[in-house]
Amino acid sequence: MTAFWMAWGMFCAIPCPVKKWDQALYPGMLLCTPLIGLMIGALWALCGYGAGCLQLGFVGAALLCALPSLLSGFIHLDGYMDCADAVLSRRELEKRREILKDSHVGSFAVICLALWLLFGFAAFAGMELKEKWLCLLFLPAVSRSCSITAVLSFLPMSTSGYAKLPDSVKSGHKLLGAAETVLFCALSVVFCGRAGLSAVVTALGSWVTILSIRRDLQGMSGDISGSAITVGELCGVIALALL
Repeated sequence: MTAFWMAWGMFCAIPCPVKKWDQALYPGMLLCTPLIGLMIGALWALCGYGAGCLQLGFVGAALLCALPSLLSGFIHLDGYMDCADAVLSRRELEKRREILKDSHVGSFAVICLALWLLFGFAAFAGMELKEKWLCLLFLPAVSRSCSITAVLSFLPMSTSGYAKLPDSVKSGHKLLGAAETVLFCALSVVFCGRAGLSAVVTALGSWVTILSIRRDLQGMSGDISGSAITVGELCGVIALALL
Protein backbone atom coordinates (compact mmCIF):
# COMPACT_ATOMS: atom_id res chain seq x y z
CA MET A 1 0.00 0.00 0.00
CA THR A 2 2.96 2.30 0.64
CA ALA A 3 3.88 2.10 -3.05
CA PHE A 4 0.42 3.39 -3.97
CA TRP A 5 0.73 6.37 -1.60
CA MET A 6 4.16 7.10 -3.10
CA ALA A 7 2.71 7.08 -6.62
CA TRP A 8 -0.17 9.30 -5.52
CA GLY A 9 2.16 11.85 -3.96
CA MET A 10 4.48 11.95 -6.98
CA PHE A 11 2.12 11.77 -9.97
CA CYS A 12 -1.15 13.36 -8.79
CA ALA A 13 -1.95 16.94 -7.77
CA ILE A 14 -4.80 15.85 -5.49
CA PRO A 15 -3.42 16.09 -1.93
CA CYS A 16 -2.31 12.65 -0.76
CA PRO A 17 -3.76 11.69 2.66
CA VAL A 18 -0.70 9.57 3.57
CA LYS A 19 2.88 10.85 3.34
CA LYS A 20 5.21 7.86 2.98
CA TRP A 21 8.40 7.12 1.04
CA ASP A 22 10.47 3.96 0.83
CA GLN A 23 13.16 3.91 -1.85
CA ALA A 24 13.10 0.12 -1.90
CA LEU A 25 9.50 0.27 -3.15
CA TYR A 26 10.32 2.54 -6.10
CA PRO A 27 9.66 -0.15 -8.78
CA GLY A 28 6.38 -0.98 -7.07
CA MET A 29 5.49 2.69 -7.08
CA LEU A 30 5.90 2.75 -10.85
CA LEU A 31 3.53 -0.19 -11.21
CA CYS A 32 0.96 1.65 -9.07
CA THR A 33 1.01 4.60 -11.48
CA PRO A 34 -1.77 3.10 -13.68
CA LEU A 35 -3.95 2.98 -10.55
CA ILE A 36 -3.40 6.71 -10.18
CA GLY A 37 -4.44 6.95 -13.81
CA LEU A 38 -7.59 5.02 -12.99
CA MET A 39 -8.33 7.46 -10.18
CA ILE A 40 -7.80 10.42 -12.50
CA GLY A 41 -9.88 8.66 -15.15
CA ALA A 42 -12.76 8.21 -12.70
CA LEU A 43 -12.90 11.95 -12.06
CA TRP A 44 -12.53 12.63 -15.79
CA ALA A 45 -15.41 10.26 -16.60
CA LEU A 46 -17.68 11.75 -13.92
CA CYS A 47 -17.01 15.25 -15.21
CA GLY A 48 -17.68 13.99 -18.74
CA TYR A 49 -21.01 12.57 -17.64
CA GLY A 50 -21.92 15.80 -15.88
CA ALA A 51 -20.89 17.93 -18.86
CA GLY A 52 -23.00 15.74 -21.13
CA CYS A 53 -26.08 15.85 -18.91
CA LEU A 54 -25.84 19.59 -18.37
CA GLN A 55 -25.01 20.21 -22.04
CA LEU A 56 -22.14 22.55 -21.19
CA GLY A 57 -20.98 22.71 -24.81
CA PHE A 58 -17.66 24.48 -25.38
CA VAL A 59 -17.21 25.18 -21.67
CA GLY A 60 -17.48 21.47 -20.95
CA ALA A 61 -15.09 20.68 -23.81
CA ALA A 62 -12.52 23.11 -22.43
CA LEU A 63 -12.86 21.66 -18.92
CA LEU A 64 -12.47 18.07 -20.09
CA CYS A 65 -9.51 18.95 -22.29
CA ALA A 66 -7.64 20.49 -19.35
CA LEU A 67 -8.77 18.23 -16.50
CA PRO A 68 -6.23 15.34 -16.77
CA SER A 69 -3.33 17.81 -16.76
CA LEU A 70 -4.85 19.73 -13.86
CA LEU A 71 -5.22 16.52 -11.84
CA SER A 72 -1.64 15.41 -12.57
CA GLY A 73 -0.16 18.79 -11.73
CA PHE A 74 0.93 19.31 -15.36
CA ILE A 75 3.93 17.02 -14.81
CA HIS A 76 3.27 14.96 -17.95
CA LEU A 77 2.42 17.99 -20.08
CA ASP A 78 5.76 19.48 -19.04
CA GLY A 79 7.53 16.39 -20.38
CA TYR A 80 5.58 16.66 -23.63
CA MET A 81 6.70 20.26 -24.11
CA ASP A 82 10.32 19.47 -23.21
CA CYS A 83 10.42 16.65 -25.76
CA ALA A 84 8.86 18.87 -28.43
CA ASP A 85 11.62 21.45 -28.01
CA ALA A 86 14.36 18.82 -27.99
CA VAL A 87 13.25 16.61 -30.89
CA LEU A 88 12.01 19.34 -33.22
CA SER A 89 15.22 21.35 -32.81
CA ARG A 90 16.84 18.73 -35.12
CA ARG A 91 20.23 19.44 -33.60
CA GLU A 92 22.98 16.94 -32.85
CA LEU A 93 22.22 14.40 -30.08
CA GLU A 94 24.19 16.14 -27.33
CA LYS A 95 22.42 19.44 -28.02
CA ARG A 96 18.99 17.76 -28.14
CA ARG A 97 19.57 16.25 -24.72
CA GLU A 98 20.74 19.60 -23.42
CA ILE A 99 17.56 21.24 -24.70
CA LEU A 100 15.51 18.48 -23.05
CA LYS A 101 16.85 19.51 -19.64
CA ASP A 102 16.58 23.26 -20.28
CA SER A 103 13.88 24.84 -18.12
CA HIS A 104 13.15 27.55 -20.69
CA VAL A 105 10.14 27.16 -23.01
CA GLY A 106 10.96 27.24 -26.73
CA SER A 107 8.80 27.95 -29.74
CA PHE A 108 8.35 24.27 -30.63
CA ALA A 109 6.91 23.56 -27.18
CA VAL A 110 4.43 26.43 -27.56
CA ILE A 111 3.38 25.27 -31.04
CA CYS A 112 2.90 21.66 -29.92
CA LEU A 113 0.97 22.78 -26.84
CA ALA A 114 -1.36 24.82 -29.06
CA LEU A 115 -1.91 21.81 -31.34
CA TRP A 116 -2.60 19.56 -28.34
CA LEU A 117 -5.19 22.02 -27.02
CA LEU A 118 -6.75 22.49 -30.46
CA PHE A 119 -7.25 18.80 -31.18
CA GLY A 120 -8.31 17.96 -27.62
CA PHE A 121 -10.89 20.74 -27.49
CA ALA A 122 -12.23 19.88 -30.96
CA ALA A 123 -12.58 16.20 -30.04
CA PHE A 124 -14.56 16.93 -26.87
CA ALA A 125 -16.68 19.60 -28.56
CA GLY A 126 -17.81 17.06 -31.16
CA MET A 127 -18.29 14.12 -28.81
CA GLU A 128 -21.54 12.59 -27.55
CA LEU A 129 -20.46 12.66 -23.91
CA LYS A 130 -23.67 11.14 -22.53
CA GLU A 131 -22.94 7.98 -24.54
CA LYS A 132 -19.14 7.77 -24.24
CA TRP A 133 -18.22 9.25 -20.85
CA LEU A 134 -17.35 5.88 -19.27
CA CYS A 135 -14.50 5.33 -21.75
CA LEU A 136 -12.62 8.23 -20.16
CA LEU A 137 -12.17 6.07 -17.06
CA PHE A 138 -9.66 3.79 -18.80
CA LEU A 139 -7.58 6.10 -21.01
CA PRO A 140 -5.27 7.51 -18.27
CA ALA A 141 -4.65 4.02 -16.87
CA VAL A 142 -3.71 2.66 -20.30
CA SER A 143 -1.39 5.55 -21.16
CA ARG A 144 0.41 5.19 -17.83
CA SER A 145 0.76 1.42 -18.04
CA CYS A 146 2.36 1.78 -21.49
CA SER A 147 4.66 4.48 -20.19
CA ILE A 148 5.78 2.46 -17.18
CA THR A 149 6.34 -0.65 -19.31
CA ALA A 150 8.65 1.40 -21.53
CA VAL A 151 10.52 2.83 -18.54
CA LEU A 152 11.15 -0.69 -17.26
CA SER A 153 12.01 -2.11 -20.70
CA PHE A 154 14.36 0.39 -22.35
CA LEU A 155 17.80 1.66 -21.46
CA PRO A 156 17.44 5.04 -19.73
CA MET A 157 19.52 8.12 -20.38
CA SER A 158 22.35 8.54 -17.89
CA THR A 159 20.72 11.74 -16.61
CA SER A 160 17.36 10.06 -15.95
CA GLY A 161 16.27 9.10 -12.45
CA TYR A 162 15.26 5.74 -13.88
CA ALA A 163 18.95 4.93 -14.51
CA LYS A 164 19.21 3.90 -10.84
CA LEU A 165 16.80 0.99 -11.28
CA PRO A 166 18.69 -2.36 -11.31
CA ASP A 167 18.12 -4.61 -14.33
CA SER A 168 17.15 -7.51 -12.08
CA VAL A 169 14.18 -5.47 -10.84
CA LYS A 170 13.11 -4.27 -14.28
CA SER A 171 12.84 -7.70 -15.91
CA GLY A 172 9.95 -8.97 -13.79
CA HIS A 173 8.14 -5.68 -13.34
CA LYS A 174 7.95 -4.84 -17.05
CA LEU A 175 5.83 -7.95 -17.66
CA LEU A 176 3.40 -6.75 -15.00
CA GLY A 177 3.30 -3.34 -16.70
CA ALA A 178 2.43 -4.97 -20.03
CA ALA A 179 -0.24 -7.07 -18.31
CA GLU A 180 -1.78 -3.89 -16.89
CA THR A 181 -2.02 -2.45 -20.40
CA VAL A 182 -3.80 -5.54 -21.72
CA LEU A 183 -6.11 -5.64 -18.69
CA PHE A 184 -7.27 -2.03 -18.94
CA CYS A 185 -7.74 -2.24 -22.71
CA ALA A 186 -9.82 -5.39 -22.29
CA LEU A 187 -11.94 -3.81 -19.54
CA SER A 188 -12.53 -0.77 -21.73
CA VAL A 189 -13.85 -2.90 -24.58
CA VAL A 190 -15.95 -5.08 -22.26
CA PHE A 191 -17.66 -2.16 -20.51
CA CYS A 192 -17.80 0.35 -23.39
CA GLY A 193 -18.14 -1.81 -26.49
CA ARG A 194 -16.91 -0.34 -29.75
CA ALA A 195 -16.13 3.02 -28.15
CA GLY A 196 -13.86 1.14 -25.74
CA LEU A 197 -11.41 0.63 -28.59
CA SER A 198 -10.29 4.17 -27.82
CA ALA A 199 -8.16 2.59 -25.07
CA VAL A 200 -6.38 0.48 -27.70
CA VAL A 201 -5.76 3.64 -29.73
CA THR A 202 -4.39 5.27 -26.57
CA ALA A 203 -1.92 2.40 -26.18
CA LEU A 204 -0.85 2.64 -29.83
CA GLY A 205 -0.43 6.40 -29.59
CA SER A 206 1.65 6.05 -26.43
CA TRP A 207 3.94 3.44 -27.93
CA VAL A 208 4.45 5.29 -31.21
CA THR A 209 5.39 8.37 -29.20
CA ILE A 210 7.79 6.42 -26.98
CA LEU A 211 9.54 4.66 -29.85
CA SER A 212 9.89 7.75 -32.03
CA ILE A 213 11.20 10.08 -29.29
CA ARG A 214 13.43 7.37 -27.82
CA ARG A 215 14.99 6.89 -31.24
CA ASP A 216 15.72 10.61 -31.53
CA LEU A 217 17.13 10.97 -28.02
CA GLN A 218 18.68 7.49 -27.80
CA GLY A 219 17.42 6.66 -24.35
CA MET A 220 14.39 6.61 -22.09
CA SER A 221 13.50 9.34 -19.58
CA GLY A 222 10.69 10.74 -17.50
CA ASP A 223 10.07 13.45 -20.10
CA ILE A 224 9.50 10.81 -22.78
CA SER A 225 7.19 8.98 -20.40
CA GLY A 226 5.17 12.14 -19.81
CA SER A 227 5.05 12.89 -23.52
CA ALA A 228 3.72 9.38 -24.22
CA ILE A 229 0.97 9.82 -21.62
CA THR A 230 -0.04 13.21 -23.06
CA VAL A 231 -0.06 12.13 -26.70
CA GLY A 232 -1.58 8.71 -25.99
CA GLU A 233 -4.56 10.20 -24.16
CA LEU A 234 -5.08 12.74 -26.94
CA CYS A 235 -5.12 9.93 -29.51
CA GLY A 236 -7.65 8.08 -27.38
CA VAL A 237 -9.91 11.11 -27.06
CA ILE A 238 -9.79 11.75 -30.82
CA ALA A 239 -10.62 8.09 -31.47
CA LEU A 240 -13.48 8.30 -28.98
CA ALA A 241 -14.93 11.27 -30.84
CA LEU A 242 -14.79 9.36 -34.14
CA LEU A 243 -15.96 5.92 -33.02
